[in-house]
Amino acid sequence: MKRAILILISAIAIIGAAFTIIQHPTLFRNSKSDYAIVLCADASASEETAAKELQHYLQQISGASLPIIDSGQLKERQKHIFIGYSEEYGERYNVECPDNNDEGYTYRTIGNNIWIYGGKQRGTMYGVYSFLENEFGVRWYTKDCTKIPTIEEWKVKDIYFHEKPFIKYRHILYKNTDEHKDWLAHNKCNTSWNAQENEYGNLTAYWNCHTFGHFISADEYFDTHPEYFSMRDGKRTPHTQLCLTNPEVLQICIEKMKKRIADNPLYWVYSLSQNDNQHPCQCDECRAIEEKYGGHSGLIVWFVNQVADAIKPLYPDKYIGTFAYQYTRQAPTGITPRQNVVIRLCSIECCFAHPLEECEHNRPFIADIEKWSTIAPNLYIWDYVVNFRQYVAPFPNFAALASNIKTFKKYNAIGIMEQAQYQTLGGEFSDMKAWVLSKLLWNANLDTKALVTQFIKDYYGEAAPEIQQYFDLCQSLVKEETVMGIYIDDKNPLYTDEFVATAQKILDKARQAVATAEEATRLRVELVCLQIDYMRLMRTPLEAKNDGTYDRFCAFVRKHNIRLNEFQSIEKFIETNNKLLEKATTIKETTDNIIQN
Repeated sequence: MKRAILILISAIAIIGAAFTIIQHPTLFRNSKSDYAIVLCADASASEETAAKELQHYLQQISGASLPIIDSGQLKERQKHIFIGYSEEYGERYNVECPDNNDEGYTYRTIGNNIWIYGGKQRGTMYGVYSFLENEFGVRWYTKDCTKIPTIEEWKVKDIYFHEKPFIKYRHILYKNTDEHKDWLAHNKCNTSWNAQENEYGNLTAYWNCHTFGHFISADEYFDTHPEYFSMRDGKRTPHTQLCLTNPEVLQICIEKMKKRIADNPLYWVYSLSQNDNQHPCQCDECRAIEEKYGGHSGLIVWFVNQVADAIKPLYPDKYIGTFAYQYTRQAPTGITPRQNVVIRLCSIECCFAHPLEECEHNRPFIADIEKWSTIAPNLYIWDYVVNFRQYVAPFPNFAALASNIKTFKKYNAIGIMEQAQYQTLGGEFSDMKAWVLSKLLWNANLDTKALVTQFIKDYYGEAAPEIQQYFDLCQSLVKEETVMGIYIDDKNPLYTDEFVATAQKILDKARQAVATAEEATRLRVELVCLQIDYMRLMRTPLEAKNDGTYDRFCAFVRKHNIRLNEFQSIEKFIETNNKLLEKATTIKETTDNIIQN
């Protein structure tokens, strides 16, 4: 009997010990935590920022305030979240110290502790933000909308999560994101239009575009040196392109490029590229170089290579960039860009309704990117994700976003800029598209539909079901035969009267759903409703004027400074449409009189 009791006691002890071993420590419970955040030795500015923000968000999530200490203040029985590379852990677990510029990261549990580490520039910081996203559900949707869940208890389970960026240089050119360094950092975008030093590990940038005119402007040089500019139909012409075989043009560009780099040292690449017109030089010398190297792009590469050669001894870590754009989009033959030259290939002529590689219309572009990928040591993509002719009209391209990024990566792109509504706020699903793009540039294997559904659910409040229904309706407009460029207008076959009528009914319900909601939620819904208001005033202007849609629309875009296309100011757009309305009204009145009489 005693032996049986002893055996039972032993069994219970063993079970109890096993239970103790598998129990997970608690990071926080009931607004309390016995963890500290540890900044590892020689922490960078971004790692310090990450530690502070980890402390801030964990307090918002749990109510617990975790102290931030340095590695020399460790307490024996205290549990820790280590931020940055730890030499002790590195040696113990055979982990090499990441390169400072490595944007990959790892977060993992080691016993009761959590270790988050990556490159000092931004990698560790990205690891902290992913830890908050993946483990707690924090989302940085817009500069004004961050989702922070409330959690009473969170246990430290066994974790090992490692990730690195899909694309090296990630740039989303929306007005509502490009100027907000915190949003860019939280969503792992490392590039903006203007390079800057900041507490988030800085932002790099591709300096400028269409820069021939910056280096040698017609206003400054044409009167005294017309030979610097394009010969067109036997005559030198200002405000076109440069004569790239003129040796003085080369020397001026070299000297001015040196000064640009010296004056703007934070950029990684500096543009030396064609002006935004299609008037290249036709002189005999330029044509001879084009004939030798397979066209206009051959002449550009030949010229830019010489500038890059002159820059490299002075700035070995800098790059010279140029366009493969419109008349220079096709790759040259018999010449290759230097190792310090970046080719920025533009997709401006493409159809964006379907994935690039699945669309007959895009076959010439795919042929071009394939050729460039074999000769360009550094290929950078200038992509387009909005309709520049009508920013606020539906532009259903979400199904192609991830696939296109994968295509660019397939052809060795090191960077992608997604050009969107860069002039003002607003636009077709601009907040959602910016956030989704940030996720896809970091990891193009994510599910776009899942990202969209998550955003809509969290962002549009009581109107989320209607906004989801409207979004799905918009995406369904794309058919197999659809061709959707970036300059389509409201009369495009993509849009039908049935679509506009159905969308109007859905969005009327969306407005009703948030009638008593907070102002921020109502504004978000109104920005979606603006899409169909725009379609109605463009397609049926008199009806939109008579039922008040037009006046409401004009008041709204003025109040929130929403530019409606790339080419006109808000006031110019309204002025033009007022004249069209007056003309339409006169025609209708005349027609009515004829019918009545």
